[in-house]
Amino acid sequence: MLSYLTLVALALPAPASAGPTVAAHTPADTATYRIDVGHSELTFRIRHLMSRANGTFREWSGTITADPADWSTGSVDVTIQAASIDTRHERRDNDLKSDNFFDVANHPTITFKSTKVEVNGSEIVVTGDLTMKGVTKPLVLTGEFLGRMGAGTQRERVGFSATGKLRRTDYGIVWNRAVEGGGVLLGDEVEVTRAIEAIGM
Repeated sequence: MLSYLTLVALALPAPASAGPTVAAHTPADTATYRIDVGHSELTFRIRHLMSRANGTFREWSGTITADPADWSTGSVDVTIQAASIDTRHERRDNDLKSDNFFDVANHPTITFKSTKVEVNGSEIVVTGDLTMKGVTKPLVLTGEFLGRMGAGTQRERVGFSATGKLRRTDYGIVWNRAVEGGGVLLGDEVEVTRAIEAIGM
């Protein structure tokens, strides 16, 4: 869907204003950043009985495209290899790959493509389309824009962290099991977190 990374190395100030930009932006203003997966996180958690189960995906990639003078022009595009799911429990991971859950044989990737980015100081809201198991639904991620480091250099870095919630049953992931005494094994709501560090291309 997915420990928490604050990316404190990107502590430079965020843009002072999220208001409209007066000057028109040309295509030359647009920069593309490759997500540095080795310094980023994509995690999820879901209720399991009276506790929570956590996991991540080991293989994924993505880009951020934006005008650094106006981050509200930005877009985020992420592709996740569903078979790389890792909950630190091999038997559970194999079950999650089956048609009970992600059905990776028929739906090998999970994608997120933003449709809107809003930045207000250090606050960020990323709205986009999440496609999972062949179903596309909107997902809203809210969090913190962590700024830029090395602006204007070849190795410029940008970062943000954001969290959102989705209902797994909306994506056709409906398997569950009743437990003795009432209730079910798994919750429906899944919390996803993205902590992103990206490098200029």
